[in-house]
Amino acid sequence: MHRKSVLIVDDEASVRTSLEKVLSKAGCVTKTAASGTEALGQLARAPVDLVLSDLKMPEMNGLELLRQIKKQHSKVEVILLTGYGTVERAVEAMKEGAYDFITKPFKKAIILQTVERALDRQTLSRENEYLRLQLGRTKSYDNIVGKSQALRDVLEMVARVAPLVSTVLITGASGTGKELIARALHSKSLRAEKRFVPINCAAIPENLIESELFGHVKGSFTGALRDKEGLFKVAEGGTIFLDEIVSIPINLQVKLLRAIEQKEILAVGSTNPEIIDVRIVAATNKNLANEVEAGNFREDLYYRLNVVGIMIPPLKERAEDIPDLIEHYMKQYNVQLNKQVNGVDNKTLQFLVDCEWKGNVRELENSIERAMILCDDEQLTMRHFTHLVSKDQIAQKFDGDLKSAVRRFEQDRIVQAVEIADHDKAKAARLLGLSLSSLYRKIAELGIDIRS
Repeated sequence: MHRKSVLIVDDEASVRTSLEKVLSKAGCVTKTAASGTEALGQLARAPVDLVLSDLKMPEMNGLELLRQIKKQHSKVEVILLTGYGTVERAVEAMKEGAYDFITKPFKKAIILQTVERALDRQTLSRENEYLRLQLGRTKSYDNIVGKSQALRDVLEMVARVAPLVSTVLITGASGTGKELIARALHSKSLRAEKRFVPINCAAIPENLIESELFGHVKGSFTGALRDKEGLFKVAEGGTIFLDEIVSIPINLQVKLLRAIEQKEILAVGSTNPEIIDVRIVAATNKNLANEVEAGNFREDLYYRLNVVGIMIPPLKERAEDIPDLIEHYMKQYNVQLNKQVNGVDNKTLQFLVDCEWKGNVRELENSIERAMILCDDEQLTMRHFTHLVSKDQIAQKFDGDLKSAVRRFEQDRIVQAVEIADHDKAKAARLLGLSLSSLYRKIAELGIDIRS
């Protein structure tokens, strides 16, 4: 569980020590700062949950510190410590966004109660944010992230097919988001108010899958102590999503075909077919046509499932969606992990866009979650993604020609300086620590076309 972190800000060392002792014993992770400027520096390096600050301090007082915190770290709660003579200013601070104020000399019990209430409010706020995020996932395409043409083509097909009753076969590599598309089909259909029942066929033992799908009657086999309703009945009126459809045993595929064609199922041990009203959406990461040819899948079932096919492209074919996906998962894990990571530096973002992502969106999400767990800074950097770089990749990217590497570095640095200086050569020279004549000589030596 996340231990709450508190930054204690006071110019008196004895006050900092006293508060640190009280809050540490209460289970908080404590940090201290002797001034508002030092506090802001610490917050920039590693955000905290709560700031407990003296109101009257030299240089930057507590009220100004509060304003800066609310401007730069809006989710951090602030409690101010004040003497009796400055209560009016403390009330003013409440209007500026402080959670509360405590008058000196303070009592241990008051400190603990106020800190606990402030942290509880922050936790509640984060939980509400998470619930709003979860609620948003149930709405149409809110959890399908990206603007690439490849993804837009998929969503256009979803919109076209969703209102129909036709079966749909979703194909795509593992981790591309087949279940998300299936849920989108359901949420856009006329069955949206009914249940969406997802089933991973590969996760159910072969001897149990018939009972799980179609149900059984009491005494039909050893262990069948009572009647059981199958998942097709559970999904009545709604949508059943059969993921990894190729894992269904060949002998059971006949019953599935009957469910599609006749709209009826037969529970294990029963002789009375039951009529069902269920839309079937199936998915696989394998080529079903090849499975039919190999004798692992019934041809007639394949054609009944593949009335409408939706193919989800791998992530490498829609790399332009990666920045949006990264931002989406960072927001999600900021809430779940109680973090305040605000972005990814440019070098790391380019690296992530260039990654192969064999595990597709799922691998990207897992990598962002891992990086967020490791990150105590405001940005994700390359050091949070070392698990993605193998020695082979490093060797492939390593250019042993030092002169060429230095040349490329100088070219890049000069181009950056000229851009920053808005093509003012004299200003660019000053940024680089060169004379103007030296800059022109370097531009000529390196063959840099400044105009482009």
